[in-house]
Amino acid sequence: MRIFRCALLGALLCVASIGSADELPTASAPVDIGTLETIVVSGEQPGPGLWKVSKGEHVLWILGTLSPLPEKMTWVANEIDATIASSQQVILGPAASIDIKGGMLRGIFLLPSLMSARNNPGKEKLVDVVPADLYARWTLLKGKYIGKDDGIEKRRPIFAAQELYAEAIKRSGLSLDNDVGKAVQKAAKRSKVEVVDPRIELRIEAPGAAVKEFKKSALDDLDCFAKTMSRLETDIEAMKLRANAWALGDIEALQSMPYTDQMQACADAMLKASVAEERGFGDLRERLATVWLDAVETALDKNRSTFAMLPLRHLLSDDGLLARLRARGYSVEAPE
Repeated sequence: MRIFRCALLGALLCVASIGSADELPTASAPVDIGTLETIVVSGEQPGPGLWKVSKGEHVLWILGTLSPLPEKMTWVANEIDATIASSQQVILGPAASIDIKGGMLRGIFLLPSLMSARNNPGKEKLVDVVPADLYARWTLLKGKYIGKDDGIEKRRPIFAAQELYAEAIKRSGLSLDNDVGKAVQKAAKRSKVEVVDPRIELRIEAPGAAVKEFKKSALDDLDCFAKTMSRLETDIEAMKLRANAWALGDIEALQSMPYTDQMQACADAMLKASVAEERGFGDLRERLATVWLDAVETALDKNRSTFAMLPLRHLLSDDGLLARLRARGYSVEAPE
């Protein structure tokens, strides 16, 4: 029985899977966003247009997703609702889930251990494991977004960074909630359209042993920590601009604001950990790419119309899943 979508490996398992942090292509230089604080849009917004992938008369419509988005935005999805209603299937973004052998009861008993696994081995604190200059930057950002919290000082760098990032997003008028995905699934339910969930189930046969091993193991997560600090120091205002651009459907603006996403480094730290590699999680990204592409190609073979979602990174980059579909001979058209 599934207990959590991304627990032992943190929320990063989802991120690691296929770039589902919705990152845009990496920036070669910082984006000049000026000195004034950016205002995040609110109220009803249309969101972006749809990419069209076709094979003969069979069409796949793809909605590009982004995170974070404006917290107080109401997404007006009239075009999306109509496209879903006229489709035969809705394909969600690829995802990974962890099944615990023994079911829910076993999972409940593991929760205390899972929580403590976030902390550094040997009761070390962040100040003991992070270089002094990086810790000084952490201290400033922590004071700005979290305030006094001694408990977070016990965390491994990767988990401390994620908690700080989530709080910074919240305090910036943005949201990490997947409201767009929820709206798409509700629209499919209203129109009685089948929802396809491309998913890989990662089964942990001995979860207690895995947790003990993880608690003792070292993580190569300083790169994740450093890039998270850099992102929060330099990119908060640009995040707001991207969120606004998505809400307004301005794809050109989104393409003009790439950035270096810390989630890649954080995901690598988790997937390259021995506890993950020994259990077959190391190639998770490619496995999830394959399961999504297989679902899409099956749908394009049999459906006249299919609706799907993907992080924008896979639609705007030269090495994303949309590029793979184009390389396989499908016709691809960007929204106007």
